[in-house]
Order: sequence, then C-alpha cells, then structure tokens
Amino acid sequence: MPSRRKAPAPLDAYRAKRSAERTPEPFRGSALRRPGLFVVQRHAARRTHYDLRLEWQGVLKSWAVPKGPSLDPAAKRLAVEVEDHPVEYADFEGIIPEGNYGAGAVTVWDQGRWIPLGDVAEGWAKGKLLFELRGHKLRGLWTLFRTRQAKQWLLVKKPDGFADPGRRLPEASIFSGLTVEELRDGVDRAAEIEEALARLGAPRRRVAFDQVGLMHPVSRERPFSDPAWWFELKYDGFRLLAGREGGRAVLRYRRGSEATATFPEIAQAVAHLPAARLLLDGEVVVLDEAGRPDFQRLQQRFRLARPADIARASVELPALYFAFDLLLFGPFDLRSLPLAERHRLLARLLPPAGPLRCVEHLEADGERFYREVQRLGLEGIVGKRATSPYRAGRSSYWVRIRVERTEDFVIVGYAPLRSRREGIGALHLAAYRDDQLVYCGRVGSGFGEADRRALAEMLAEARREVPPCAGAPAGAGSRWVEPRLVCEVRFKERTREGFLRQPVFLRLRPDKEPGACRLRGFAAPTVAAASPETSPSPPQSRELAFSNLDKVFWPDAGYTKGDLVAYYQAIAPWMLPYLRDRPVVLVRYPDGIGGKSFFQKDAPAFAPSWMRTEGIWSEDSRRELRYFVLDDPRSLLYVANLGAIALHVWSSRIGSLERPDWCVVDLDPRGAPLSHVVRVARELHALCRRIGLPSFVKTSGASGLHVLVPLAAQCTYEQARTLARLLARVVADRLPDIATLVRAIRERAGKVYLDCAQNGYGRLLVAPFSVRPLSGAPVSMPLRWGEVTAQLDPARFTIRSAPARLRRLGLDPLRGVLEQRPDLLAALKRLHALLEEDERGRRPRGSARARARVERATKK
Repeated sequence: MPSRRKAPAPLDAYRAKRSAERTPEPFRGSALRRPGLFVVQRHAARRTHYDLRLEWQGVLKSWAVPKGPSLDPAAKRLAVEVEDHPVEYADFEGIIPEGNYGAGAVTVWDQGRWIPLGDVAEGWAKGKLLFELRGHKLRGLWTLFRTRQAKQWLLVKKPDGFADPGRRLPEASIFSGLTVEELRDGVDRAAEIEEALARLGAPRRRVAFDQVGLMHPVSRERPFSDPAWWFELKYDGFRLLAGREGGRAVLRYRRGSEATATFPEIAQAVAHLPAARLLLDGEVVVLDEAGRPDFQRLQQRFRLARPADIARASVELPALYFAFDLLLFGPFDLRSLPLAERHRLLARLLPPAGPLRCVEHLEADGERFYREVQRLGLEGIVGKRATSPYRAGRSSYWVRIRVERTEDFVIVGYAPLRSRREGIGALHLAAYRDDQLVYCGRVGSGFGEADRRALAEMLAEARREVPPCAGAPAGAGSRWVEPRLVCEVRFKERTREGFLRQPVFLRLRPDKEPGACRLRGFAAPTVAAASPETSPSPPQSRELAFSNLDKVFWPDAGYTKGDLVAYYQAIAPWMLPYLRDRPVVLVRYPDGIGGKSFFQKDAPAFAPSWMRTEGIWSEDSRRELRYFVLDDPRSLLYVANLGAIALHVWSSRIGSLERPDWCVVDLDPRGAPLSHVVRVARELHALCRRIGLPSFVKTSGASGLHVLVPLAAQCTYEQARTLARLLARVVADRLPDIATLVRAIRERAGKVYLDCAQNGYGRLLVAPFSVRPLSGAPVSMPLRWGEVTAQLDPARFTIRSAPARLRRLGLDPLRGVLEQRPDLLAALKRLHALLEEDERGRRPRGSARARARVERATKK
C-alpha cells in the first residue's frame, strides 16, 4: 500500500527557513495561547517594510505590507501572504544577522487585539476578512481581501472615527522606543542618557531594588496654582515599581510582592527598554472602552493566577503602565536630582506609544487642571514641586487632591451595629432608574455616634418586611424600611454592578424628595456566562509533601536526600537568579549516586499545575518538550524532592531563547594537573580584561573550571560560539604546552582542553551552585578571581560548606554575568588589534588564522 505522507505542521515552513543557532528569532511552537493577538512589525531587510500578523488557531497568519498600514480609507495597501509565524514572534525585536533569511533589523511597531467580524474560516476561504483592531497605534475597522494572485491581498482601512487620511503615526517601536533605522545603526539610547546623568552630577552607586522606599504624597483639600509646581492626573490603579536587572524585568507592588507574572505585557515592554539596569515608579491601570482607568477590570487581572488565564487577559484586558519617575539607570542613582530632570530623562527613554507611557503634566495651573479632571469624573490630581528630589516616605513636595463625587440616595434599609451599642452600622442605599428603585450598595463610614442613634430612631418607625428596591442583597442581618429619607454620600466611583466604591456618609437631605434621586449615566451591565475555558479554576494546593528524606544519597559522606533538599533551600536566594525564566534539565538519582540515573527534559504528567513549565520545540524529537522553569524556592525544592541532584540550564531565557546571556569556555583537564587549569583560566581572564570584556569563573563541581563572559542577550548562539572559539584559540596559541583545542581525549597529550561546544541552542551548563553526583557532594561554586590560584581546591565546596561561604562573602562573585552588558563590537576590534601586534612578531603562532576569524566576527 502506498505510504501516507504526514501533513505539514503549521510552522514547518517557518522553521525550514531558519536556524535556531544563527538567528535570534523564536522557535517555540505552542506556548500559552494569546487568542486575538495582533502585531505589526517593521522590518529593515533588503527593503524596509511592515509585517502584519494576526493570531489564529495558535499561530500568527502573516502578511508583508511594503508601504505599511494607512489610515486613509482610499488607500489600498498590498499585503503579500507569507509563512505562518509562532505566537512568540509577536514580541520579537532585534537584528537578524547577515546570511540568514530576512537578515536585518525588526521592531515591534504596534501590538494589541484583533476582533474578527464574522467567521474567520469562512472569510479565509472566500478571501475576505473584516475585523477591528485595538492597538496602541491602529484602531477601528479594517479589511483584508485576496486579489486574483493567490498570495496577494489588499489591506484597507474602513471609514470610521479612527480613519484619518492626513495623520502620520510614530515610527518608533512600542517596546524600545527606537525606530528600525536606529536599531539597525546601533543607536545607543542608554549611553546618551548615561552621558546626560554624568553631566548632571548624578551619584554613581549601586542600589538594590528592595532598598528603594517609595515617595508618597500628603493629602490636600483644595487645588492651587503655583509656577514652581506641576500637576499630573491621579490614576486609579496599583502603584508599581518596574525595573530591569540581571537580564530580566521585575515588577513589584508597593509592599514588595512581585507582579511580573500578573502583567506579562508590561514586563515584556520593560525588558526591551534600552538599558541593562533601571527602575521606574508608576501606576498600572486597565482602561475601559472610553480610555478611562477602570479599577474593576484591573482587579480582574489582579485575581488571575493560571498562566493560561493571564495570557488570555493580557490581550483582552491589556494593562498599561503610566511611569511618573525614573529612580535608577545603569550605574546612576537619580533620586537626588530635581524632579524636572528625572522626568525629562524619563520622557527621553520611554516610547511615544505602547504599554509604557510617560505621565504628562501641566505646569503651574493646578486649579484649571482640577476643574477639567472634575468635569471628566476622574479620581483627582497630584501636585509635585518641580525641584523636588525623590525621598522615601510622605513628603509635602508631593500633594494629592481628590475629586469628590457626591450624590443623593434613598435610604432603603440598614444593618444594626454588631455590638451592645445602639444605632445603625451601615445604611442600604438606592436610586431610581426610570420608575424602578434600584439597589446601589451600602455606606458604613462617616457617621458620628449621635448620627447612628438618631438614624436608628428615625428608621425604626418605617420598618417593612421586604426590600423596596430591586437587586437588594438576600440573607439575614438587614432591616428594610420604606423609601422616605434621602442622604448625601461622597464616593470614589461606581462598580460595573452599580454599587458605590468607598462611600462616605455626609448628611441627611430633608429638603429632597426620594423621586429626585436618579441614577446618573449608569447602565446595567451584561454578564456573560462563564465557560470552562475562561472561568478561573480553583487554586491547587502548593504545599510540598517530601518523601524518603532519610534515604542515603552519598554513602561515603552519609549525606541523605534530606540534606540535598536542605541545601537547595538554603542556597535558593543565590541560585534562583540563574534559574528564573530559564529552561532546566534535571539529572535525577532516585536512589542516590550509587543507583540508576536519568536526564529529564520533559516534565512528567504528574507535575502539579502550579509548577511552571514551558513548551520548546525539539528538532531531535520532532515534538514540543515541556521544560521545568524554576522561578521560586518551592519549585526548586519540588525537583529536589524528585531526586534531582544536578541541575543544568540553558544559556538563554524563555523570553529570548535564541539569544544567550553568556558564552562559556569549559576548561576540561582530563589528566592535566589543576595548576595548569588555573594558569589557563588566568590567561583567559587577562585576555578578556585587555580587550575590555568582563569575565567570571566558577568551578564545574568536578575537576574543571568554567569561564563565563556576559553577553546580555546581544547576539545569537552562533556568534557566542565564535567569540568563545576566538578567545580559546588565542589562549591555546599562547600556552601551547598546556592548552589545546583538540577534543579527542587520547590526542590531548595531557593538556587542558578549552571546550566551546556548550555555546549552542539547547546546549546545557551545570547551574551555578548545582550539586554534583560525585563523592563528597561537591557543588559548582562561583569564585573570585583572587581565589583562582595554585591553592584552589574545588572539592572543598560541598553542600555542607557552600551556604556558609556565601553568608560569609555576603555577595555572589558570579552575579555580574547576569547584569553586565559589555560592548562586544569594541572588544572584537581590540582583539583584532591585539592579534595584529602578535602577527608583527610578539606571538606569531596561529595569529593570522585567529585574526581572520576576528575580522569575520566583527563584520557579523
């Protein structure tokens, strides 16, 4: 019988044109679904063009639009259908190196939600898609229709309120704020800002994020005007510190708990800002259809816990971050600078449109600004002295002025005090919608003792058995009255259900009739039925149940599985920065180092739902593998309880799998004395220092050393491997008697092998602080370069000694590999010049070959 040919997978064409080793483009195939996502990217390839991508059935349907979208309904823009892209491509911004398909710079020009109007499958078959876009730049109705050429479509803006033939949209990325030309030409916005900070005299000091206390305003009753002050809108959201450190974005609430996973769209934008280290202060909000902050929608986002729910909500209820201050940038602490200077640099840093917004202000005229905010029904304003520094705690340099909303409501019942005192505890309120009295909530604050007693006496005469209004709460504890009395209440806003938020009783209104209390501008909400796909699932217990902790794992030392778990618990604060957002491969020894062992890439089906796993396409397996990602101590202890002794990590993170954070040269002795390993490591360190590259070192946990150079995700794996090989080649040429690049052990002649093969997509490095399945339970220990001497003994770093060593040091000597962002091009140019010196006679051995490699790397 003829064999059946397997149908091509949606991303086969995409992967066939690309190599994960050579391009930073994403290769994952089915991460968390983001239904309804759209993106427009600007791509400076052979010709600069735009790429429109619409998420459908788990991939991005893609079109190349040479001239880009137009807001003019009369303009028909050619859109050439291209291969489907993975959903992760929507966040890709970077440079595709020369020699690769689509080589050139790519920026994220716009992103948001697309809402098809009609059946997509039917529209695709007919060649016409009508949809709405809700992006940061593109809004309103659009249509795509196929021409007689199968792959050629036309993109047209439909006439609506968002059509604007004369408007030009900003070209800058919504993530980095760079145009595609600036990204291509290597414009360094961070260097520009650091130069400005140096001129301003900002102090250079390293401040940990958790040491930054928030500045808070004092309250003021009345607005004012003053030329020394400026005024900002008070946003109805959550205060949030947003920063980037150690190669990852971090979001923290005002009390210190982390919000990074809750608002991934904001974290993604922060991660793309052109700075290796920064800290912003601002407010996270979710807007309604009218563009006003909606606290209830924000609470919906806050309550979500399942990654799938969060991914969906990031498209359907996208959050925005309104930044109003820049506190740290690179090596500088900006808090002592005047607010005006901090804000000027903040505006220079943030994109003109996107998930990150720079808060605008009005100078001097606070009274006029307050009146406009009051007219719009917004929360209030914040006044700030333009010359003020940033100081933790409450300060009179910042003042908050709330807009009071007061209305009159009918009293329809009350809840008595729950103590022996007499009086009311809270009033039930209502107002009329047309001819129907509708429940509006309850007010329990603003009463004096006399008010509570007097109201109780008045309402006792009007008791009735059932509520006089629609929508009143059921249950005991409430007493209902005839709708005769009216009171005035101050409140913050109405919820979508029509209830008052933060109400305060002001006074009775005997001059008003109940019929005059009308609902103002409120329509009853429509509540959609929850589906199994969208309704939150009950949280699964995150308690860990440890097993067999007394089982001996290291017979020679008597260490048990309990000792392993205790070690990983103690070392977690130092180890987790190397594990977060990074695929981890376990080496499990269920019966200790004397028993059977196995590698585990694919997380088992029994892993709890709270454990983070990420799907990554495997070319070898031709399927997606679910890797563990260990973001917190509980996850680390869970895998330790599985008997995972050694933990191996990728050199790149989930958000940028194709761009490594470091390159590594593994110094493998295999018969060579440790003194030779030390000498080779120090020669490699001296070379890096001479060409301006930072380098760090750790023990492998066995007999070798790992020398790491930070890359800060600036290049591909192929480029990282080229850099490692160049460095290794120079060192091997300089120390030919003890160093070699020969891989075969029998041909090394007792020399130290400089192994660069671990610099590859999916290649692994034993994690810093990981335990090794060897006698004595040694660990892979970060070292200070001053410790890399003839007296070094890697075997003394064990699960017993390592935590005490770190407490004694007070710092992690390797941490800079996650935080530093070297100028790689400048380093390569210095290496090229150094090799030219060698070729002129200092060290002629092999220099011409190495110099040629450097020239090729510099061009790439």
